[in-house]
Amino acid sequence: MKIAVLSGKGGTGKTLVSVNLAAVSGNSEYIDCDVEEPNGHLFLKPDNVQEKGIYVKIPQVNDDLCNGCRKCVDFCKYNALAHIRDKLIVFEEVCHSCGGCAMLCPENALTEKNKSVGKVLEGNSDQITVRTGMLNTGEVSGIPIIKDLLDESNAVAGKNVFIDCPPGSACSVMESIKDADYCILVAEPTLFGVHNLNMVYELVKIFKKPFGAVLNKCTDGENPAERFCHENNIEILSRIPFDSELGMLNSNAEIAVFKSEKYKELFLSLLDKVTQEVQNEAAINSQR
Repeated sequence: MKIAVLSGKGGTGKTLVSVNLAAVSGNSEYIDCDVEEPNGHLFLKPDNVQEKGIYVKIPQVNDDLCNGCRKCVDFCKYNALAHIRDKLIVFEEVCHSCGGCAMLCPENALTEKNKSVGKVLEGNSDQITVRTGMLNTGEVSGIPIIKDLLDESNAVAGKNVFIDCPPGSACSVMESIKDADYCILVAEPTLFGVHNLNMVYELVKIFKKPFGAVLNKCTDGENPAERFCHENNIEILSRIPFDSELGMLNSNAEIAVFKSEKYKELFLSLLDKVTQEVQNEAAINSQR
């Protein structure tokens, strides 16, 4: 079972939900796809961490073979190549590593070399496998790292997998949820929270993913996010209270379910609901 946890902005509670679900699930896998600002490892504190570099292919030029035909320059839609003063220039920062320029070059003047874009760290926290992606500073896209994180996860069977997605609804989020069995949308009880909730709500509808909402930082007052869920027939899976105890545990990078029986019951109940939703969806699909 692969569960993606997403929200329209950072700080809403994705990691809170993800790490605590992984903790109550026991033999599970936690994948931090928020490669620009990963923080799940701060809570889970994995041991025996192994590191692997992630690389993409970018073109390199053999000036002796290049005849200045500019076919590669015309081909590249990202303007990563330019021919200036009889010399072909590669702008690595905007290259999308498609490899087309090297394939197209009639003189074989373009080959490819590896460029580091980040790394993947893997360790263990009790029964939880913790996989974390980290994007190098200044890199434009973390998708190569996210692909590696999820490809490795696909090789592991028999575990619940919890995917801590990047915030927002951009390409990196799409990559994170594409193989998920279910999506949890985490939202705050404010008008701004509704705006962010609507972003990911529209995204999971496009991907035709089953989903439900977790409302975080709930108080006894008005909750626009709850009203939005009712108006759009979004199932509310759980309500996490605005609570100083939870805030203190979270700020100290503690796993709430290990410190509080109240929150252990809350996240066990959430896991049971999500598991039932996934089973129901599988039963429906089997009848089609």
